[in-house]
Amino acid sequence: MKDGITLYFVRHGETDWNAERRYQGQRDIPLNAIGRAQARRNGEALAGILDQINAANYVASPLGRARETMEILRGAIGLDPAAYVTDPRIKELSYGTWEGQLQAELPALDPAGWAARSLDPFRWRPDGGESYADLLERTVGWLKDVDHDTVVASHGGVSRVLRGYVLGLDPETIPDLDSPQDQVLVLTSKAMSWL
Repeated sequence: MKDGITLYFVRHGETDWNAERRYQGQRDIPLNAIGRAQARRNGEALAGILDQINAANYVASPLGRARETMEILRGAIGLDPAAYVTDPRIKELSYGTWEGQLQAELPALDPAGWAARSLDPFRWRPDGGESYADLLERTVGWLKDVDHDTVVASHGGVSRVLRGYVLGLDPETIPDLDSPQDQVLVLTSKAMSWL
């Protein structure tokens, strides 16, 4: 990431599938009531630093839960909810055949895939899906085009790979990084913090 740039990264609010621990990936699942409240909370946190984000760019994943999050948080800041852009490079990781499955059921539904993922969660790729390594490549392509402070509404996987890349973390640790839905990640080329 370019020096002097700050990303204000917001993971989309909770969906019913998040609450059920069901793999969403690129399925277009809407926010639930908790998720909408989380998006408002994150917008209010950003409104508290309006002087820092007043001239920021705003970009969201094209998936509905990220767009709805962006629109709610922009409304909470007092901005036109629709005045942002989307970029497909910051869509969530595709889980392929795992999308729609409950995490608790996967060891029985796909024991070979579950075992392979346990051995190499960063490089493992589900049938028809992407690995975290694939997501990192896609997301870094987007990050290289960022030339201005940016508020981002995207997904947990994107948050993890961005932090891993920018902060120079061991790739093996990326899949296990926390990605809260009720906090704003503030990321620069030198540090990170949460709002």
